[in-house]
Amino acid sequence: MSKGVHFGTEFFCIEMSTFILFNRKGATILSLRPRRDVKAHVLSKGFMKTEGEVRIPSGCAISAVISRLGKKTTGQSITESMKPMHDRSNGLGGGFAGYGIYPEYKDFYALHFFFDSRDTRKSCEIFLKERFEIVQSEIIPTRKIPAITDEPIIWRYFVTPLKSVLLSMQLDEKEFVARSIMKINTEMDGAYVFSSGKNMGTFKAVGYPEDVGVFYKLDEYEGYSWTAHGRYPTNTPGWWGGAHPFTLLDYSIVHNGEISSYDANRRFIEMFGYKCNLQTDTEVITYIFDYLVRVKGLTLEEAASVVAAPFWSTIEAKTDKKEAERLTFLRTAFSSLLVTGPFSIILGFTGGLMALNDRLKLRSMVIGEKDDMVFIASEESAIRTMEPDAENIYAPAGGEALIIKVKEGAIQ
Repeated sequence: MSKGVHFGTEFFCIEMSTFILFNRKGATILSLRPRRDVKAHVLSKGFMKTEGEVRIPSGCAISAVISRLGKKTTGQSITESMKPMHDRSNGLGGGFAGYGIYPEYKDFYALHFFFDSRDTRKSCEIFLKERFEIVQSEIIPTRKIPAITDEPIIWRYFVTPLKSVLLSMQLDEKEFVARSIMKINTEMDGAYVFSSGKNMGTFKAVGYPEDVGVFYKLDEYEGYSWTAHGRYPTNTPGWWGGAHPFTLLDYSIVHNGEISSYDANRRFIEMFGYKCNLQTDTEVITYIFDYLVRVKGLTLEEAASVVAAPFWSTIEAKTDKKEAERLTFLRTAFSSLLVTGPFSIILGFTGGLMALNDRLKLRSMVIGEKDDMVFIASEESAIRTMEPDAENIYAPAGGEALIIKVKEGAIQ
């Protein structure tokens, strides 16, 4: 993405704390990172629409599929699942995450980058060579289509940390990679790592998700698990880095909703080295799960009980005293990581998926099954697109974590 790129859509907002709708005709982004002068430009042109002039039909679409037996499917099916949910997004962001897609490089971290120039890429590559052994470096293949325009340089590296650097910094491998990603995304203007796990990859862009899937040639990838997102931003900019999924290491998040606790969550998580600089509330959810599961050693069930903690009245009514004590401890110890507001999220990780609603279930999410396959989506229509004969369709309760894992030893 270079200077003077036109968004070409009719929605824009710049600040996390303010709900603003703009007619974006003529709005430009001045670099890969959003700038506040974009807001000033749009306001100066008188493009802001008044309340009621813009209809937000549903607010984002999410979809996912996983095989319990580790069977691989192409990205074609998950891409098709987004078509019946087209009106849930507005063309300002779409994306996918696939697991098991890089078997030939499964032992290396796959770093997916957006660069705004060749010089930025060369500078970043110098940084990488100081810290990592680069096994493979290549442009991510894309297909030119009219619906996706003004793309940045999209590159990927397969890397492994240099043992000498790990030893000198006295860090384990994952912590070293996470810190390196934070440093690049915070300090290197014009460079953004948008995927950093092993044997998985994220693919996202400004556009409708069904077009993004075609753009990235997802029909040529095979994975045992896929997640997808169609974006309808309500208080943050539409830009390539702001599209979902958001990832760190092998964790990826797609999210439909509005995080009213964002500031409290962000202030807490940034005390531990994470940096929320991508101007979207979803980013903080990714870091919360990484912190709770990888850093603090909680199980996914326990992490879900922190993020969507039961009400105190619910805990007090528990007849199982040990369970009540466990929930009380989690809610007390990690009170600043309680995520409030309406949300439905799908967490992708190596070997599985987790689906989670807010405590009041203010956003839709349904589950379906067929043989070894499990499907998750905002609407049943998306599940029926992937599997017309899907069975056991149901909607999980608010705050109920559904965790699906691939059978042990099934992932090749």
